[in-house]
Amino acid sequence: MPERNIEFGKFGARGIKGYEAVARQLDVLAGYITTPVTARRGLLARLHYLTRTDHARAAAREAGLTVTDRTVNAWLQGKRIPSKKNLHLIETAYRAVRRHNVARYLLGRLNAEGRGTRVEIHPLNQSQVPRPRQRVVGYRSLNVRQWDRVVEAWANDDAQALDDAWVEKIVDLGSQWGQYEYVTNVGFAA
Repeated sequence: MPERNIEFGKFGARGIKGYEAVARQLDVLAGYITTPVTARRGLLARLHYLTRTDHARAAAREAGLTVTDRTVNAWLQGKRIPSKKNLHLIETAYRAVRRHNVARYLLGRLNAEGRGTRVEIHPLNQSQVPRPRQRVVGYRSLNVRQWDRVVEAWANDDAQALDDAWVEKIVDLGSQWGQYEYVTNVGFAA
């Protein structure tokens, strides 16, 4: 695609890919459990979430948590403690299941019956770039009406699809859309 940055940061610019900022904001809207999985309370909350229904158990298995029900019950009762590898699997499975569970709800909020959601794009940080190499990049906003591909890619944790879907949205900024491939923040509230 035109205007894709090949050597981002070569002269000191700082920022993250726009789709990563979008994923962060969607994660905030998803409302994950804030207590860490390493704390007993956080572990129990995640295990209850993953074992509440047969559908949640199946989704947890698909996400990589393949321990037996007996092991999960021992964890819930405090008879055993999960290994670091299993704690990571529990966290990964919890996030995957949570994303799928809230995706439809977020899609409805973001699409807002066709009105869409206003997105604020904060440009990359050029404070470390030498003065002659700095370019004029200002704060921009746009209204995104169709979030289907973005939310689907986020729910599936597919970075490439999310990047493609996000670039499809920022092309609406006009001929300078490539300047917003890297940003400091993308903000929206639904």
